[in-house]
Amino acid sequence: MLFLSRRALLLGSLAVAGAQFVASGAQAGGTLKIGVLKFGTVNWEIDVIKANGLDAKNGVAVEMTELASNDATRIALQGGEVHAIVSDFLWAARMRAEGKPVVFVPFSATEGALMVPGGSPVAKLADLRGRKIGVAGGPLDKSWLLLQGWARANHGIDLAKEAEPVFGAPPLLSEKVLAGELDAVLTYWNFAARLEARGFRTLVSPDEAARSFGVEGAVAMIGYVFDEVWASQNVDTVRGFVAASRAAKALLATSEAEWVRIRPLTRSEDEATFQALKRRFREGIPARPLAQEEADAGRLYDVLSRIGGEKLVGPAKTLPAGIYWSGLRSAS
Repeated sequence: MLFLSRRALLLGSLAVAGAQFVASGAQAGGTLKIGVLKFGTVNWEIDVIKANGLDAKNGVAVEMTELASNDATRIALQGGEVHAIVSDFLWAARMRAEGKPVVFVPFSATEGALMVPGGSPVAKLADLRGRKIGVAGGPLDKSWLLLQGWARANHGIDLAKEAEPVFGAPPLLSEKVLAGELDAVLTYWNFAARLEARGFRTLVSPDEAARSFGVEGAVAMIGYVFDEVWASQNVDTVRGFVAASRAAKALLATSEAEWVRIRPLTRSEDEATFQALKRRFREGIPARPLAQEEADAGRLYDVLSRIGGEKLVGPAKTLPAGIYWSGLRSAS
């Protein structure tokens, strides 16, 4: 975790970058349709943008389209029903490698975690031998693959064979681990935060595993994905949206009142859950220079390509060129 003083400097840089975007794109006046999941955490940011008029201030009108699943958002983007979605970095890279040009703008560097009950005897990965591990996202989930690779290289354990992985949806896995039917669960960050509020602790994070492979900082694996052709034809609209997004993140990083306002959107059952969700969201706000982000993304892609192969990343062995939206370079 970053020290507070460094984090404050990074968030200050974020606010300055957002101001630079404002100066160049405030006259845009375009409409951006974004496809979102009904209860996705991106809704928190979009709500902050709309409630504070950050889209209008930056010359863009943001319209939300609620969709039922991640697959539905991806289909909507490819079909031209929306201009942007929030999706996984690896999906965007795979689309680009397969000749379907999309571009990526970082949204969050918050990753999930491998969680165990507070009183669990499991103290290290080797203690998971013979135990049941819930895994959200399926056998090709990037966090699961990173964890397996790290466990083999540094702890001498093959989790896929020596433990018992149980794949499923995050809400179901949370229920099972709370009921004692699982010994640990590798889950998405917002579900990990809810477990933390119930007394669970983090055994290891995917970020820790990634750093063991030479990645130097947290990589934003979730981001806004745009059709590149549309983005190139609507540069001012995208620029205005990115400025609004950065301004919203800066507000969420500093304003307790704004979190109180959006608390109903977080669906927090209690104060502990609300505080855990707020803290983890703030930790994931991307604030690194684009060059560092891109370099680490390339390193991480190489690792995942070796571990997961074509089934995970598609035909490209290295990170496809041009994956980051070119407009980011003028304000990073």
